[in-house]
Amino acid sequence: MRSDALKNRERLLAAAAQVFEEKGLEASVADVASAAGVGMGTLYRHFTSKEALVEALVSDVLETTIALAREAAARPDGTGLEHFLLESSAYQAEHLGCLPKLWITDHHLVQTARELIAGLLADAQAHGRVRPDLRNTDISLALWSIRGVLETTGPNAPEAWKRHVGLLIAGMRPSGAELAQRPLSQNQVDRILSRHEASPARSNRVGQ
Repeated sequence: MRSDALKNRERLLAAAAQVFEEKGLEASVADVASAAGVGMGTLYRHFTSKEALVEALVSDVLETTIALAREAAARPDGTGLEHFLLESSAYQAEHLGCLPKLWITDHHLVQTARELIAGLLADAQAHGRVRPDLRNTDISLALWSIRGVLETTGPNAPEAWKRHVGLLIAGMRPSGAELAQRPLSQNQVDRILSRHEASPARSNRVGQ
C-alpha cells in the first residue's frame, strides 16, 4: 500500500473510532468520510462496506489487546492477569465506539486473546495471586462487565472503570470461602454472547 493510501486508511480508522464513539454504530459511513476529510470513493476503496470498516476497527483493537496480553505474560511474578485487565481496560476506554462488536465469539483474534488470557490466569493461580477455583469463563464475564461499565459511564465518568476493575481484582484474590455458584461453561458463554450479538436491535444498528 502506498504511503498516501496508508495514511488515508489510518485517517479513516481514526475517524471511525471517533464517530462511532460519539454517535454509536448507527452512524453512517458518510459521517466517517466527512470526519476523515476524504471522499466516499476513498472510503470505499479501503472498505467495501460499513461492515468491513467496523471489522477493520475491531481487528485493530483486538490486535492491540493481544499485544497487551503477550506483554503481560512476560511479567515474572504472576501479576500479568491484573496488569492485563488494567491496561486493556484503559485501551478500550479510548476506543468506545467498537466495544459493542469487540468480543465476537467466532472471531479468530478473540480465540487467540482467550488462549493468552487463559495462560495469564493459570500463571496468576500458580503464584497464588488469585483464587484457585477461578475459570476462564469467569474472566470472560469480568471483561464483559468492564465493557458494560465503559459503555455506560464513559461520557460522564470516564474513570469510573478504574474502581470497577479494582473491585474485580480484589474479588479474585484467594479466599477460604468457597463460591456457591458453579462457573459457566465455555459453551454457555459463547451462546450468551452469540445471542447478544445477533439481537435485532444491534444487527440493525450495525448494518445501517
